[in-house]
Amino acid sequence: MPSLKQFRVRIASVKSTRKITKAMQLVAASKLKRAQEAAEAARPYAERMERVLANLAGSLLNNPGAPKLLSGTGKDEVHLLIVATADRGLCGGFNTNIVKLARARIEALLREKKTVKIFCVGRKGRDQLRRLYSSLIIDTVEFTGLKRIGFAQAQGVAKRVLEMYEAGEFDVCTVFFSRFKSVISQEPTAQRLIPANITGGAKADELKGASYEYEPEEEEILQALLPRNVTVQIFKALLENAASEQGARMSAMDNATRNAGDVIDKLTLQYNRSRQAIITKELIEIISGAEAL
Repeated sequence: MPSLKQFRVRIASVKSTRKITKAMQLVAASKLKRAQEAAEAARPYAERMERVLANLAGSLLNNPGAPKLLSGTGKDEVHLLIVATADRGLCGGFNTNIVKLARARIEALLREKKTVKIFCVGRKGRDQLRRLYSSLIIDTVEFTGLKRIGFAQAQGVAKRVLEMYEAGEFDVCTVFFSRFKSVISQEPTAQRLIPANITGGAKADELKGASYEYEPEEEEILQALLPRNVTVQIFKALLENAASEQGARMSAMDNATRNAGDVIDKLTLQYNRSRQAIITKELIEIISGAEAL
């Protein structure tokens, strides 16, 4: 059995760890509110953007002159997967769940003999994916040290993706991220970015009977809106991820703090029992010595 000194050292160590996890929980809680507000504010804009595109693109989808971001390349051979995770850990299964969803898609595409390219946004996703798919990772972006995700970061990622698409480096692009639902619930999500996913962008009853006249023509508007939509959808994914990360970290650190408390209670109980046993043993020795005299 460990000595009393060893018990005291272990209890002090766990108490120190509990202070750290509690501090991280409070920091995550303070960041969560702002991140959640940003994610919830971005959703209506991103959804409305898709509906506008659906309205504009309805008559152009099968048109030979339709923008390539809308109609696609006509092939389905090369897939670019944008896997957005965090740069830091200690947030439960947040990073692992996103990577798990991406891995399932990668394996499915490889079984179909498709070419897969991975664009990692976030260090943790890259670290996990390169163990199995290092040859498939073509680029990585990290936001380490950045206090808040801004539109500029989404523009940087979107610019790289659009340049690759214009160069004919892939046919389909999908982004993987975690949709924020609550502090204890984050949903790993896959969303197609290119070609534009407009099938569910507008509800049928909204477009039924709707008649709009556009100036300039739909093609010209789409040429400007489609690249913007890629940036907006990436920005939404990054904001959802930021909120999900803080929610997952807050929940994970709360559980860690509670577990540390339980460990301290158990160690304290063992310490008291050991101390009591030592005192009892010493008393018996004193009494036995007195009787011998």
